[in-house]
Amino acid sequence: MVRRLRHWLWRGKARMEAAAAKPGALWTLFGIAFVEASVFPLPPDIMLIPLAALRRERAFLAAAVCTLGSVMGGVLGYAIGHGFMDVVGWRIVQLYNAQVAWQQVVELYRGEFGAWFLLAAAFTPIPYKVATIAAGATAMPLVPFVGLSLLGRGARFFLIAALLWAFGPVIRRGIERYFDYLALGFVLLLVLGFVALRVLSTS
Repeated sequence: MVRRLRHWLWRGKARMEAAAAKPGALWTLFGIAFVEASVFPLPPDIMLIPLAALRRERAFLAAAVCTLGSVMGGVLGYAIGHGFMDVVGWRIVQLYNAQVAWQQVVELYRGEFGAWFLLAAAFTPIPYKVATIAAGATAMPLVPFVGLSLLGRGARFFLIAALLWAFGPVIRRGIERYFDYLALGFVLLLVLGFVALRVLSTS
């Protein structure tokens, strides 16, 4: 089981590095960031990190593309929640088994901490797609939604870009040396993001 997971992770790493080296890498990054904000399970960091590590001079451009794609995808998630919740939105919530947390997230948005939750979801491993769909379902004003998404997503992706721009060679060597542990930790963060939604439903 562990060996199979390790093999899958290394294959995924090789594919992301190969994609990052291609001329259309920024478009691929934009596409991943866009669909992740409403449907796709894996965060765009999986493409941003190798792209910025391989081409440090493009690190901040990659962060900008990633931010733009993610926020535009977030607007799509908002539209799904606002106009197509019964047809599409609820199916996405069920796909990620987030039904238990859904009501609590909706209550957060309707309370005084809705904006803070959106900002946290945009920056942390909390599934951003759930936050975008819920924002639309609760009719959060669109302008604050876009502004907070830009702030949270931009802070996250530009922080990654800044670290890779400043310490690229060191970080890249560290990734090569400790990839197994880093990848498993990354998976753990994704799991913790969904666990956080579960905890919200019982708080």
